[in-house]
Amino acid sequence: MADLPADTSALMSAVLESILYGFSVLMFIGTIWALTYKRRMRDINHPIAVVAVLLLLTSTANMVVTIVRIENGLVKYRDTWPNGPAAFFTDVTEETYLIKHALYIFQTVLADGVMVYRCYVLWQSVRVIILPILLWCSIIVTGIRAVYGNSQATTNPGNVFAADVEKWIMAFIVSTLAANLLCSGLLVYRVWKIECRVSKLRASKSTIMPIVRVLVDAAVLYSVMLFAFLICFITASSGESVLSDMAVPVISITFYMVLIRITINSRHYLATASTRRTTEEMEQGNVQQYPMNPLRVHISQFTLDDSTSSSSYKVGNEDRPFGSTGIAEES
Repeated sequence: MADLPADTSALMSAVLESILYGFSVLMFIGTIWALTYKRRMRDINHPIAVVAVLLLLTSTANMVVTIVRIENGLVKYRDTWPNGPAAFFTDVTEETYLIKHALYIFQTVLADGVMVYRCYVLWQSVRVIILPILLWCSIIVTGIRAVYGNSQATTNPGNVFAADVEKWIMAFIVSTLAANLLCSGLLVYRVWKIECRVSKLRASKSTIMPIVRVLVDAAVLYSVMLFAFLICFITASSGESVLSDMAVPVISITFYMVLIRITINSRHYLATASTRRTTEEMEQGNVQQYPMNPLRVHISQFTLDDSTSSSSYKVGNEDRPFGSTGIAEES
């Protein structure tokens, strides 16, 4: 993509972003369903729900800015912008360019912050997340500095690979790539260790390993995109603009796919554990037994009438034919 015109790459990135955005909206609907299905309002994980909504709002805002940017570059300023649409889409000081990258920074900071929080919840140790926190802080600093550097680019505003800005952008990409790989590795390792311990105590099929697979899938998807993004900056390829636009919905998709799988798997695990616990209690005699009252039948007289070839019994003072549904009476 090194020789791809800027206006062509902008149109291509808009199409790809819109496809991924539509898929992320479907994933968001699935996430909300997983969080709220058969749950009362107070039982919903409100912080995670808020993060999911923020990711959707950020993706939507980025999609809107992309549409406005395409309309400005190809229609509104097509004949008035110096050097035409190609120059418009390469200008790093242009307002829509800065807004889009600011939204990308915010999306990355939000998603990576959730990953660090997941590591803390799973490990319950501050020492484990010291390095992820440092990387997360590096993401914030380098991201803000990159956007600020683009806004102040006066000498060469048409070159995103200018030395004073490129180093901050590359530092941002490396920081988020390292944070993603480290947090994903910590999560996968912790879940795998828990599974190894639990598997020795049960004979049923594993309900945790699917979480490991989806964590690995999400990490691979995001890491491949970031690695390609980094290669584009190293080789000064115009493909970086395409990948930066695709990054926002991809971040939302990876977050939603992990959350949906964990939520569904947790419900299955809790239901299975509850059923197994009840069965074990019944086998051990820990379930409260409700004694049944004994059934007593008072048969005071039994006669056989040869003439009618019928049998009857007397319960108290009442004669009933043999085989009647009232043969047993609870007292």
